[in-house]
Amino acid sequence: MSVIENYRIVDEKVRKACERAGRKREEVTLIAVSKTKPVSMIEELLPLHVVDFGENKVQELTSKSEILSSDLHWHMIGHLQRNKVKYIIDKACLIHSVDSLRLAETISQEAVKKNVTASILIEVNVAGEESKFGVAPNDTEELIEKISHLSNIQVKGLMTIAPFVENAEENREIFRNLRNLSVDIQEKKFNNVTMNVLSMGMTGDYEVAIEEGATMVRVGTGIFGERDYSK
Repeated sequence: MSVIENYRIVDEKVRKACERAGRKREEVTLIAVSKTKPVSMIEELLPLHVVDFGENKVQELTSKSEILSSDLHWHMIGHLQRNKVKYIIDKACLIHSVDSLRLAETISQEAVKKNVTASILIEVNVAGEESKFGVAPNDTEELIEKISHLSNIQVKGLMTIAPFVENAEENREIFRNLRNLSVDIQEKKFNNVTMNVLSMGMTGDYEVAIEEGATMVRVGTGIFGERDYSK
């Protein structure tokens, strides 16, 4: 199947998941994760007015953003090293993967230099997987409180990468826990902090994530097909 057909299938599943949850389709942003995929595949989706794309690597995000229309929204969803922040600070519409005060401080410093306001999500390791990045749920509020005092940075919500499972239902509790955490933090009313964004759910489990409150889902394989990491 073509990339366009794949996208339409995923988009319809997003719509149905919203329906089941009593939500409007507009409440969920479908991010097409284009990591390792060529610009030509992204261009196939542009006639459908797809504007949200996700990248894992800084170099890919910057090179693609320079080639493609400036109307696109680039999401930095991969682990971000502090020495690479300067390259994407004015190119990424949202950094999904902030998991330390030191990284947030670097983002703040680079945002001040470029005179922009950086929008970020805090990556939470809800499942406690050692192989994953992310702050522990119990440490999230304290981290956000500290970040709230930094210049030129706004915390828009939370992100998690759930475990890879065969049955998406196994991740329902992970998504529910992230949603509950966001509600708790919203009640604290920190400056420069909103909890409007819940970035959770990928190709294998985005429908369950939407049912549990996701406002952004990150779908790569479901849209672009399997990745070839040998290149």
